[in-house]
Amino acid sequence: MLVAVIIIICIVVLLCLGIRVVPQQYVKIVERLGKYHSTWDAGIHYKLPLIDRIAKTVSMKEQVYDFPPQPVITKDNVTMKIDSVVFIKVFDPKLFAYGIEKPIQGIENLAATNLRSVVGEMELDQTLSGREVINGKMQVALDEATDPWGIKVIRVEIKNIQPPEEIEAVMTKQMRAERERRETILQAEAHQESIVKRAEGDKRAKVLAAEAERDAQIAIAEGKARSVELVYEAESKGLEMLKDANVSETVLKLKGIDALKVIADGRATKIFMPNNLSDMISSLGIVAESMGVGDHTPIDKSPKPKEKKPADPCLDEESNEITKNAAVVTDAMESDVETTYQNMTL
Repeated sequence: MLVAVIIIICIVVLLCLGIRVVPQQYVKIVERLGKYHSTWDAGIHYKLPLIDRIAKTVSMKEQVYDFPPQPVITKDNVTMKIDSVVFIKVFDPKLFAYGIEKPIQGIENLAATNLRSVVGEMELDQTLSGREVINGKMQVALDEATDPWGIKVIRVEIKNIQPPEEIEAVMTKQMRAERERRETILQAEAHQESIVKRAEGDKRAKVLAAEAERDAQIAIAEGKARSVELVYEAESKGLEMLKDANVSETVLKLKGIDALKVIADGRATKIFMPNNLSDMISSLGIVAESMGVGDHTPIDKSPKPKEKKPADPCLDEESNEITKNAAVVTDAMESDVETTYQNMTL
């Protein structure tokens, strides 16, 4: 009885030892009696004791391998070091377990040889600026070579390119020269733009000044025209008022004599006397007599002494003579006018 219990306990222990749990994103390659038997996915599985063996555990995740820098030679014989990064994923665990002994080492060697092949067809400048081209060519070549191993090369990235020191010095000088050239161009463009802006500003200022001067001249001309218009309107209204007032001929003749007095003020060198001056004065006297204003108070008709003005030394003899004659005529006209006014007043 005891032996049976012991046997049962041993069987239970063996059964428990045969239970296996596979985590997510992992698979296990199982061999039975040394031969491939099955591939366990994520979950719980049972392994026969002493018969089944887990040969390999494979990760189905995407994996990244950073390989050390590799010396390569460009088409123009420049030696540099380039290190690459390869992203892979296992798509067939069985091929990955039995296709190659050391798959990661094989991928590293493939990456180095293909990198030398791709860069050897390119010059230095193309290599420095053609990372995408290098990545694409290497990805295609590595993916093709690793298909029998159950590996999918997702992408390849060039991590760093290290040219020789002398090339780096030349590139630094070239970069400095290029930046200086750009700076010079930018300064020239800025100077040109400032000159253009300044010229445009001067032009605009002159245009505005010309427009302001034009507007001022127009305003002055309009003001003068308006003033002349107002003067003529005032004169027109004055004439209309005189016309409406029915001014007599006597008053008009008196106004004419006043105008002659203004003309003969001694500053004119020539005086034009009307032909009917005597008739005007006589008519004024006749009007006074007809109105009966000359019989009340006798008028002293004796001429009053007048002060003689000295001759102007700036004028010639003829001009002084004309001035004297104009003064005589003016005195006579004033005397007659005063007499006429007195008679009319009486």
